Amino acid sequence: MHNPIVSPLAPVPLFELSARAHTKKRRLVLAAAIGNGLATYDFTVYSFSAVAIGKLFFPSGNAFASLLLSLLTFGAGFAMRPIGALFIGHLADRQGRKAGLTCSIALMTLGTALMVFAPPYSVMGPVATLLIVAARLMQGFAVGGEIGVSSVVLMELTARKNRCYGVSWRAASQAAAVLAGALVGALTTMLLSPEVLLQWGWRIPFAVGLLIGPVGWYLRRQIPDAAIKKSRRPAMKTLLAHHSRPFWLGILLMATPTAGIYILVFYMPIYLVGTLHMPAAVSLLSACLSSTLIFIGVPLLARVADRQRLRKPIQYWTMISSIVLVHPVFLLLTTGIGEPLSLLLIGGYSLLLLCSNAATTVMMLEAFPRHYRATSISTIYSLGTLIFGGFCPFIVTWMIGVTGNPMAPAWYLLAVMCISLFALILFPDSLQRLRSIRSANHCADAATR
Repeated sequence: MHNPIVSPLAPVPLFELSARAHTKKRRLVLAAAIGNGLATYDFTVYSFSAVAIGKLFFPSGNAFASLLLSLLTFGAGFAMRPIGALFIGHLADRQGRKAGLTCSIALMTLGTALMVFAPPYSVMGPVATLLIVAARLMQGFAVGGEIGVSSVVLMELTARKNRCYGVSWRAASQAAAVLAGALVGALTTMLLSPEVLLQWGWRIPFAVGLLIGPVGWYLRRQIPDAAIKKSRRPAMKTLLAHHSRPFWLGILLMATPTAGIYILVFYMPIYLVGTLHMPAAVSLLSACLSSTLIFIGVPLLARVADRQRLRKPIQYWTMISSIVLVHPVFLLLTTGIGEPLSLLLIGGYSLLLLCSNAATTVMMLEAFPRHYRATSISTIYSLGTLIFGGFCPFIVTWMIGVTGNPMAPAWYLLAVMCISLFALILFPDSLQRLRSIRSANHCADAATR
């Protein structure tokens, strides 16, 4: 009698394996998370290099207009995310998780290479601008499938009782990447003169990210394919036919984490320097502190979420607290409380807003069947980020320029948090739904006896 072959990506308990298997699982977790790290690293260094990119690739007589065009290009990649989510998510559901993960990191590496080697506008004219835009579009396409597929893999690698903790390493990898990007950006700024930095030094952080790509590709090639039950119906058709409610509500749930990370982490350096007139070093320290707190805090709060019967309570607590505190936080920042207190305020609020991200992700993952879970979650993330997150630095910068009010980020965050709270109230708690199904099945079995 042959023993059944169990795929390493099946939901085998991560923390109940032998030491050797445990080491292998850790390697698989690293392989799943490293692509998220590379994508987030690129976003981080782009936000630090936005002013230089605006001057070199979007020349204009108005420095503010160049910055806006640079930020618009930053958001343009998000328009490609839904397309990438459908393609890479479908690939992961039909051909295996490894195929989706390998495809996404290969495209991300190629996009990063374009950022490193694209000549400036003064050398190639409009072609240089097109190359930068193409790089952002390619990265957006790749990230569209990356976040969803890697989240699925992390959950499927983890025991049911530890799912939030397992998935939390996606957010933790993003925080670590922000920290790495901020440190590389800080070192580049400190060691190079402004002239050299504008000429070629801004490319150094992207070149460092380019080195990560081959490592991630190699690690992901080691992931065995999961046995996925195939469906003859297209994933999106099945999804919208049977799971439309969690799909649309999931997009609204993404408003808070996407806007939160793009404003509080990626946009904050630009805001602190350009609007609040703080030193550049302070803006880099802000990203470092916020990412460090998120890296430590999200897995710890995920442990707490795993101990709760339902996924919603911790999300209610963090979201309502964030809504109440957003105005006081930005009011204190804009009235000038000093740089050390400003850093602590930004870091603490970032952790509060994003610490329940793992519970939110797992709640959505559990709402969809496994054989089109990657397509579902990738599409939800991509549409949510496109609508609420990708263009928010551009929107907030425009709002500040038009109104002259430095509180614009607070109003934007308040609006998206109210939207997510509404979606959270209506979203079906997955564990509660599973218990209802089991109870109904038990009653049906009892009735037939």
